[in-house]
Amino acid sequence: MYLVTGGAGFIGSHLVNSLLGQGYRVRVLDNLHPQIHGPDRQLPDCFPDEVEFVLGDVRDEQVLKYALKDVAKVFHLVAETGVGQSMYEAGSYARTNVVGTATLWDAIHSVGAVEKVILASSRAVYGEGTYSCPNCGRVRPESRSQARLAKGQWDPLCPVCGHAIQSVATSEQDTPHPTSVYGITKLSQEQLSLTLGRSYGIPVVVLRFFNVYGSRQALSNPYTGILATFLARIRSENPLHIYEDGQQLRDFVHVTDVVQACNLAAANDEAQFQVFNVGNGQPTSIAQLARSLLRLCNEDETERKLEVTRHYRVGDIRDCYADISKIKSMLGYEPSLSLSEGLRKFLSWAASQSLVDRTEEAAAELTSAGLLHRG
Repeated sequence: MYLVTGGAGFIGSHLVNSLLGQGYRVRVLDNLHPQIHGPDRQLPDCFPDEVEFVLGDVRDEQVLKYALKDVAKVFHLVAETGVGQSMYEAGSYARTNVVGTATLWDAIHSVGAVEKVILASSRAVYGEGTYSCPNCGRVRPESRSQARLAKGQWDPLCPVCGHAIQSVATSEQDTPHPTSVYGITKLSQEQLSLTLGRSYGIPVVVLRFFNVYGSRQALSNPYTGILATFLARIRSENPLHIYEDGQQLRDFVHVTDVVQACNLAAANDEAQFQVFNVGNGQPTSIAQLARSLLRLCNEDETERKLEVTRHYRVGDIRDCYADISKIKSMLGYEPSLSLSEGLRKFLSWAASQSLVDRTEEAAAELTSAGLLHRG
């Protein structure tokens, strides 16, 4: 029996389908959070009947003990997600992500049957990505100052000599420096799981997901990812608002490849107590992503459709994309979809989905909290 916490969500539901296809028995624990599943908190239509579903909160140890009965492997995907939202709902993020993970480990220790835990972490633990300085070599800059951002000086400088620097792929060996509450809670999940796993003799594998996209995303949730936000703006015939200058770099990985990484981590006994980046390995600018999406939606790229606002968000990073050489060499991971192929699959699915554009609502919340500034 495998347990997937958060298994009714975006990534979790795809993983559940994959596990069932391999012949495993699957149990899901999920609280059907209304931000993801809507005010009626309904299971998604695609949820398989053969899955044993447990409605409950990851902070409830008694519910966890029930969900863990006869479970050999746990995929821990439950988390409050959203870098911006975490900065003004810190308590909620800490309770779910940190307290929830600690409570899960208490229950695992009490039940005593679990053989392995695969933890879904995030690229947010890195904070700003890794850069190369012509004078100092490989460097990790601190968070950009508001003074520089207010002047439109978007790129970080070398933390040693102050020289201009160039972003490079971030590897698992690069020290985490989270710049958001969300990133801090995900790093805490990692540290809790690796420490307790070693203490109890239960192997743990940490997977740091980069920017995941694909079918079954909660399209009306403004914190689910920038692709869903952009699509909501296109559907509502509103312009795509791009913060800073649009040249910030991210690594977009399709959910199919995230599930591939989960399966490889579960099956490989040499992966215990290891941390792996899970990405596509290719940097893409936000402006490039927006233009690709507009083209695929048969929209033009005029200023009416695409607005580089030069607004900036406190705690946001400039560049971060994955070095995936470790997961490729140790687990045999290989991204199966390019970004263009993945976007076509995403749009094909989204064509039949309803959504509401809540972008302005989310921006208003950030502004009210003092986290979004006009450029």
